[in-house]
Amino acid sequence: MPSLDINVADGIGIITLNNPDALNAWTQDMQRRMASALTEFDADPGVEAVIITGEGERAFCAGQDLKEVAGFTEDSVEEWLGIFYRVYDAVLSCSKPVIAALNGVTAGSGYQLALLCDLRIAHPEVRIGQPEVKSGIPSITGLYLTSQSLGHSKTAEMMLTGRLLDADEAKQLGLIAELHPAADVLPRSIELARELAALPKHAFSSTKRRIRDTLMPGLEEAFDAALAIDQQAYGDGEPQRTAGDFVSKKGA
Repeated sequence: MPSLDINVADGIGIITLNNPDALNAWTQDMQRRMASALTEFDADPGVEAVIITGEGERAFCAGQDLKEVAGFTEDSVEEWLGIFYRVYDAVLSCSKPVIAALNGVTAGSGYQLALLCDLRIAHPEVRIGQPEVKSGIPSITGLYLTSQSLGHSKTAEMMLTGRLLDADEAKQLGLIAELHPAADVLPRSIELARELAALPKHAFSSTKRRIRDTLMPGLEEAFDAALAIDQQAYGDGEPQRTAGDFVSKKGA
């Protein structure tokens, strides 16, 4: 059963995407809980920083659960994007350090979630990127977030091919801050979260607020564009057909 595991250990809030049979693909319920957990951790004086990671050794998050996508209609799109907007805003609005501990494949909306975190720590076997075009899903918010990090040329390549970058390439491009052996990713993420939490709090939170203010106008425009584009895509049915074919093959 897909779930979101939420714990606090020694002042560090840890949110774990738990759907390992589907590479920790997340459902809308998991997304709602993610937004709530981030908001609650931000308000909790007993939490100094937040780590987001995935269950198991294969994946951080492979994006939207395709079992849900297969059942979407054009009318599903507005609520679906609204949930994502709340998640993304909750990550950017958190005044405390938020670190993505990438324990495996990081793709689609899972990749976007990771990009919104303050830093990304990974191991050499991690692959990261935006393969939505291969699933029949237009890449709109992911395109915007990637372009803010990488510029036009690399963004166009990634969005149009759907290719996942290996960890070395992602680190060279600045998408990953540090690479460590797999067993050290979570401990190093916690260590780094404590280092950031020890910085002067007003300066840290004010800088984060400015980062949010810089990103949000373009992100809001991307969400507006995604609403019209995704409604057209789901009205046509291509994402559902692609997702349904994938689910059927996996079950075969």
